[in-house]
Amino acid sequence: APTWVGQDQDSWGLDHGTWSVLVHMFPDADVPVVQLSIDAGKDIGYHLRLGAALEPLRRRGVLVVASGNVVHNLRAIDWARPHGGEDWAEEFDTAVREVMTDRPADAASLVDHRHYRKASPTPDHFLPLLYLAGMAAAAGATTEVFTSGCTMGSLSMAGYSLPGT
Repeated sequence: APTWVGQDQDSWGLDHGTWSVLVHMFPDADVPVVQLSIDAGKDIGYHLRLGAALEPLRRRGVLVVASGNVVHNLRAIDWARPHGGEDWAEEFDTAVREVMTDRPADAASLVDHRHYRKASPTPDHFLPLLYLAGMAAAAGATTEVFTSGCTMGSLSMAGYSLPGT
């Protein structure tokens, strides 16, 4: 509360951003899953506040997965480049890492970064980061990097976690 959350029983199932992560973590599909849809029409602060509102679930032992790519520009992919990113992609990825590992409450400032629009031409892959940032800020904590690196010039496969319960 006050945000209404309802069940969509007529959906097509899990989104690829959810399924592609969970299939590796829980290959037997033996855990209940609640997937939240992203409302890209809401402002950045809304997403940070929603993350903060989810933080008590984490303290109760609920696994919250926010799946996306902080650098996700499919139009700029270089299929011949399996490792590394363009300078703009690496720079934005580094800025995200600095914010998330030092001051996640400031994650909204990333939309003002000079490469934000190129790194995230649509918000759907960036916004999940704000849920984690909001959770970390509410917990008075920072996140840890569990995987990093750019690929194909314009994708970042960076992953962050909020340790502890």
